[in-house]
Parts: sequence; structure tokens; C-alpha cells
Amino acid sequence: MSPESISGLLLSLIIFIIIPPSTQSDPLKTLLKLKTTLSNSNIHTFTTWNHNNPICNFTGVTCNINNTITELNLSQQQLTGTVDFNSLCSIQSLKKLSLATNHLHGTITPNISHCTNLQHLDLADNSFSGQFPWKSVAKLINLTYLSLGDNPFDKTQFPLEIFNLQNLQTLYLTNCSISGMIPEKLGTLASLHRLELSDNSLVGELPIGLTKLTNLQVLELYDNRLTGVFPTGFGNLVNLSKLDVSNNTLEGDVNELKTLTRLESLQLFENKFSGAIPVEFGEFKFLREFSIYKNKFTGELPEKIGSWAEFEFIDVSENMLSGAIPPDMCKNGKMYDILMLQNNFSGSLPESYANCWSLERLRVSNNSLSGRIPDGIWSLPRLKLIDLAMNQFEGEVSTNIGEAKSLAQLFLFNNRFSGELPEEISEASSLVEIKLMYNQLSGGLPATIGELKKLNSLHLEGNFFSGEIPESLGSCVSLNDINLAGNFLSGKIPASLGSIRGLNSLNLSGNKLSGEIPASLSSLKLSFIDLSNNMLIGPVPESLLAEAYGGSFAGNPGLCADRSKNLGRCSPVSHRSGGLGVAKYCFIGGPLVLVLLLLIACFILKRSKVKKCNNVTDGDFSWDMKQFHVISFDEGEILQSLKPDNLIGKGGSGNVYKVELGCGKKLAVKHMWRSGIDVGERKNYSSSATMLPKQKSRLPEYDAEVVALSSIRHVNVVKLYCSITNEDANLLVYEYMSNGSLWDQLHTYQKIEMGWDVRYKIAIGAAKGLEYLHHGCERPVIHRDVKSSNILLDKEMKPKIADFGLAKIMQANRDANSSHVIVGTYGYIAPEYGYTFNVTEKSDIYSFGVVLMELMTGKKPVEPEFGENKDIVSWIHDEIRSKGNVVGLVDPSIPDEAKRDAAKVLTIAIRCTMRFPAQRPSMRIIVQMLEQIEPV
Repeated sequence: MSPESISGLLLSLIIFIIIPPSTQSDPLKTLLKLKTTLSNSNIHTFTTWNHNNPICNFTGVTCNINNTITELNLSQQQLTGTVDFNSLCSIQSLKKLSLATNHLHGTITPNISHCTNLQHLDLADNSFSGQFPWKSVAKLINLTYLSLGDNPFDKTQFPLEIFNLQNLQTLYLTNCSISGMIPEKLGTLASLHRLELSDNSLVGELPIGLTKLTNLQVLELYDNRLTGVFPTGFGNLVNLSKLDVSNNTLEGDVNELKTLTRLESLQLFENKFSGAIPVEFGEFKFLREFSIYKNKFTGELPEKIGSWAEFEFIDVSENMLSGAIPPDMCKNGKMYDILMLQNNFSGSLPESYANCWSLERLRVSNNSLSGRIPDGIWSLPRLKLIDLAMNQFEGEVSTNIGEAKSLAQLFLFNNRFSGELPEEISEASSLVEIKLMYNQLSGGLPATIGELKKLNSLHLEGNFFSGEIPESLGSCVSLNDINLAGNFLSGKIPASLGSIRGLNSLNLSGNKLSGEIPASLSSLKLSFIDLSNNMLIGPVPESLLAEAYGGSFAGNPGLCADRSKNLGRCSPVSHRSGGLGVAKYCFIGGPLVLVLLLLIACFILKRSKVKKCNNVTDGDFSWDMKQFHVISFDEGEILQSLKPDNLIGKGGSGNVYKVELGCGKKLAVKHMWRSGIDVGERKNYSSSATMLPKQKSRLPEYDAEVVALSSIRHVNVVKLYCSITNEDANLLVYEYMSNGSLWDQLHTYQKIEMGWDVRYKIAIGAAKGLEYLHHGCERPVIHRDVKSSNILLDKEMKPKIADFGLAKIMQANRDANSSHVIVGTYGYIAPEYGYTFNVTEKSDIYSFGVVLMELMTGKKPVEPEFGENKDIVSWIHDEIRSKGNVVGLVDPSIPDEAKRDAAKVLTIAIRCTMRFPAQRPSMRIIVQMLEQIEPV
């Protein structure tokens, strides 16, 4: 053998010894193997990954001039699956590996240490779990960029192994279960430019070592449990452009920050800082964002603050600040939020903000401000919220308000505004809330107010309004809450108010209203009504005499009722105080009414006999039965079972009956109400189909449910057998679910003991049902009312999604991601309603996250123990922040050996309920994540 051959053999042997066989592979085979372990919904990602294409042309692959792979970047590709780091790190030349912002899961194995040349490693924003191999990563001493945040790793103390990575410039460990104190040794990472440790369980004081990181440009420590003051020397971090320590319990003054003149964003909110705002902050020439709300700051804001750069945002709410509002924060025309509520600011609103075209929210409520509002403010084109409440502002509401086409919320209550409410307010077509109570407004209500189709809440109480309530108010179809109390309104209550199907609260008390209470109000599903202290006469509609409305009609001597302790009986004698008109009506109209009732009774009897004996199938009295599955029954078997003894449920849209066929098969039948049906009618109908309340037109809820369910075939969506309709009734016939709803099993006396296996079966089954609706239908279906009471359970506790009365099927010619309707159930409604009022599939996902929280904790979406204005989502977030333990939130009845798996489901629920819709995973990803924790 020649010397050259021997040398080659020795070299090969040396390479074989130094580089283990597991790390020697063909890069093409490695990448194609990686492709087989991943799947994605972005069809373009892997189209270039094939044997016929040079590897350097693969999407996400970067090579050097020698055609050697140096970078693999597959971030934001909607990938799911696991990653074999042992195989991937066989590509020894890799310097950059980025798999961030996908849906990858599984563990990160110690083999990652084989990527010895890595300088950039980004695995953030995935679903990697388990214990992170810090000892292995510590061997990657060339790393300058390490990003692992937003992964549900196992809880760990601050990893000291990091300090072996002395070349680090970026360290992103946000939201990856780190606890304990920040080590003093942090100051040895002198090359750090960016340090993000937010949303963890860090405790204790900021270490002195932090002050040595003089190259830092970004420092984010928000959402931890840090205490104490800014350490002496913190002002040495003069290169900082972004500082966020919000949502901790830090205290003391902020004088250490006055030298940080390069700051662009300063976030100190929700701490316990005190003292004055340093005057030097007014000279920060790069400052764009400034948020210090919920602290104890005193004194005045620097006059020049925000006047240098393109200042965008200020929130100093809930402090003890005083003095004038700085005049030049919108000087450069980029300001979008001015939030200064709950302080003691005084003086007037600076005239300069009348030209702040970029402004979207103006909130200065609960201060000591006064004077007139600059006229141009009312018409700012992007302004969505004007909140001037609880000050001493005066003057009129400008006619320019009609130009505020983006305005959704107008809060002017508890001021001294006067004059008339201009007709032009009806042109502000985006208005959702109007709260002008307790001012000195007068004149009539705008006759065109009915043009406000999005208006949800109208509060004008405690003013001097006069004249009649406009009939057009009934055209405000989205209204939920009307309060016109304590004015000088006169005339009749408009009957059109009865057509506002979603109206929940109506207060017209303390006015001069007259005439009778419109019968149309009977159709409303009101939780509150107050018509007291007016001049109303006549009988109170039967449906409004519930105990819940006690006192709602006091102070109206002319009102009567045949069954009420507080009102006189409806007889001619008892109505003398109501005037001759009532007595005359009872005396003359009574016989006519009696004759009319007899005619109606005969007509109904005739119809009943015809239907029972002759089974009429044509004409106006025919039944229309549409089948969506093969069935072995007819409408007769269904109709004869609709009687009070078979009633098993009531809801806002109708009653549900249990029907048992002759063959023993059980069905559930929903009879859906028409909005105009009187409650008395609903209560008194018999088992005869002819006595069902008359419905002259189809119901939107009925049509939505039929369209949504008629073509759906899925084991986790309730089966709709058929619909039965005629001019009198809308009936839907479903499969019967013997174990009721998930709500029943979790929160009522009907509940049964549910082990972990059952809970998991319900979670994964319901998820698959929603996945089918979002991804499996030809046209995606948004349910819009996902909640535990709409998840039904069969005899085997298999879950099925039900109640599609609010469902939205996406049209091909519409934006498939949204629907501008306020729907849903309190406690389950996604937070984006507060600023967009849009419903998307991500709104369903938020609601499903709440259901998972119910299922894993056993608690209702809203409980008194959560605290005022808090729901289960905020409670879980607060508990994790304060205790750092997800397992401790699991329902105690779940066995100890299953609590860790239940905690993993809770972690998925937390992702489902992220504040911003884009951060929530799709239902397809949720199913995959749940499948990963399937119980043995």
C-alpha cells in the first residue's frame, strides 16, 4: 500500500473517530428526512425540497460560495410535527438554525450540542416541552443569538449554564417557565444587546450585575414578580432604547432613568413606583412610547414630553399626577393614544389636539379638567374613543361629530355639557356606545337616531331632554341597553322598541311618559325594566309582571294588573285615576273582544279537527318536513309528543322536548320562538301541533341552524335528522343526548364524577368537532357561541357540538375571517370584541379555551372568588404569575397521577385565550397538541 493510501486511510479514520457516525450524513438525505417528520398548511414551503432540485435552492436554505449549507430558516411556515436534532445537527456547517413561530412540539434533545458551529439558534414560539438541555446548549460557545421563548418547557431555576455563552448578543427567554432570582453573574455577559426574560416567575430584586451590561439596547422583564428599586448605577445603561419592567412590584423613584436619553419605549406600568417624573424625560428626543399607568407618581408631566420624535403613545392613567396636559405630544402627527384618566390634571384640553389626525383614543376622564372642547376634536377621522367623563367640561356637543366616521365610543358623562344633542350624531355610523348621562343637555332626541345600526348602549339619563322618544329608536337593531331616566320626555313609549330583539335593559323612569305600555315589549327578554314615575295608564302586559320587575311600575297611578300586589286590578272602578278613557275602553271594547275571542276559538278548533282527522298535507296548514338523514318516523309522532310533560329544557330561542318513539328511539326536538310571541302564548300551548304559537316568518336562528347542520356529518357534531315547519311552528329534530351538557356535568346537581379519561375524551372530541367546522366543511362554519352548555354528551360521554343558532357560514364573496355582529355568552367572549366587534374562527378558539379551563379546573367562567370584573382567564393568568404552578389549578377531583397531563391541557387553553387573535393556534393545531398528551 502506498504512503498516500495509508495517509488517506489514517485521515478517514481520524475523521471517523472525531465525528461520530451519527453526525456524518448526506445533507440532502437529512433535509428530506426532516421534511417527512413535518407537515404544514403553507403548501409552498416544501415544493422545492426534492431530489431534482439543488439543495441550495431549497426554500429556507442558504449556502456559501462552496455550496455548503450555512443557514436553515423555516420560521413562520405553519409547520407542525417533531424535529430530530441528532439528524439535523449532522449538517456540521450550519451556522444559523431558525424554526421559530411554528407549531412544533416534542422535546429538544441533548444531541443539539452536535451543532457545534451554530451562531444563531431560534426555536421560539412553538410548543416544545419537557426539560430543556441547558448543559448541552452550553457547549455551543459560538452562539451570539439564542431564542427559546414562548415554549411550555418544564419549570426550572435560572439556568447558570448560560454564562458559558460569553459571545451572546441576544438572549430571548420570555415565557419559558424560568423561576427564582436573576443571578448577579448576569453582568458577565458583556456583549448582550438584547435581554428578554419577561412572562416568567422571576422574583427578588434587580441585581447590581445588571448595571454592567452597558451595551444593552433592549431590556424586557415584564410580567414577573420582581421587587425593590432600580439599583444604583442603572443609569449606566445609556444605550437602552427599550425598557419594559411593567407588571411587577418594583417601587421607589425613577431618577436612575433620567440619563437614558436614547430611550424610544419606556414601559413601567403596574408597579408601585412613586415620586415625580424627572424633568429630563421631557428632553428624551427619541421617545415614542411612554406608559406608567397604575403607579403612585405625583407632580406634573414635563411640558416638552413627546414633542421631539414621532411620539405615538402615552398612558399615565391611575396615578396622582397634576398640572396641565402637555400641549405638543402630537406635534409630529403620529400620536394614536392619549390615555390620562384617573389623575388630577387641570386646565383645558390643549387646542393643538384638534389637528391630531392620527389620534384613535382620547381618554382623560376622572380628572379636574374644564373649559370647552376644541371643535376639531369632535371630527377627528380616526378617533374611535372619546372619553371625557367625570370632569368639568362645558359647552355643546359639536355638529362636527357627524364627521367622526370611526367613532365607536362616546363617554361624556358627569360634566356640564349643555345645549341640544345634534342631529349629526346619527351620521357617526360606527357608534356602539353613547354615555352622556348627568350633564345639562336639553331639547329633543334626534329623530334620525335610528340610523345608528351598531349602537349597543344608549345612556342619556339625568339630563333635561324633552319631547317624545323617537319611533326610529326601534331601528337601532343592535341595542342591548337603553337608559333615558330622569329627563322630561313625554308622549307614548314607542311600540318599535319591542322589535329590538337583543334588548336586555330598559330604563325610562322619572319622565312624563303617558299612554299604555306597548304590548310589543312582551316579546323582549329583559333582565331589567323600569318604567316607574311616569304617567302611564292601562294594563301591564302579563309577561312584565315577574317578581324580578318588582317596583318597575310604581308611581304610575293609571297602571293596573289582575295579579299584582303593587298595582290595582284592571276593572272600571279601579281605573278612575287613570281617566275615563280606560273605563270606556273596558266597557265598550270588552264585548267586541269577547266576540273576537269566540271566533278565534272556533277557527282553531276547526283547524285542529281537520289536522287530526284528515292529516292535511297541502294548503296553508300543511307541514313541511325536510330530511337530512334516513329516518323511520313521521311528523305525527313528533307533534303528538310536544307537551309539557316532555319538556327538558328552555332557552332564549325556544323550548326543547324529549320524544320517545314507539320503537324506543329517543329524539330531542327544539321548538324555536318567533321574537314577537307573547310569553303567555308560549306558556299555554297544548300538545296539539295546531296550538303551537304562530310564526309568520322564518327565524334567523332557525335558518342558521338548518344551514349549518343539514350537510354536516361528523361524530362530534350533533346530528340533525330533519326540520318540520309550517306557518305556525319551526321544529328541529336531533339525536337525543342522554347525559345533557358539559355545563350540567360540571356545575349543576346533575353532575357525575368525571375521571381524567372522561375529561380528556370530552376535550379531544369537542376539539375535533370544532376542527371539522373550521377546516373540514366546504365552507368554514364559525359557531360563535362555543360554551360548555353547547357541548352535549351522549350515554358514553362522547361530546358533540350543538346549538348553531348563531353560526356563520363564510361566503365565498365575503371576508372569510370576520363577521360584524356582537354575539356570544358572557365569560366566553373573546377580548377583541372590545375594539373590533369582529367574530372570527379565532373567537371560537378563545371560547373553546375557556371550555378547556372549565373542564380542567371544575370552575365556572365567572366566579365571585375571581374578584370584581375578572373571569376564569384572568384568574388563571394571575394565579400562574403569583404562584408559578399550573398543576395547582387543576380540579382536585382529578387523580394525582393525571394532574400533570391536565396541566398540559390548561397550558393549551392558555394559548387558546391569548389576547390577540393572531397568537391563538388553529383548531387543527389544537387537536394535534391534545393528541400528544393522550392518556395511557
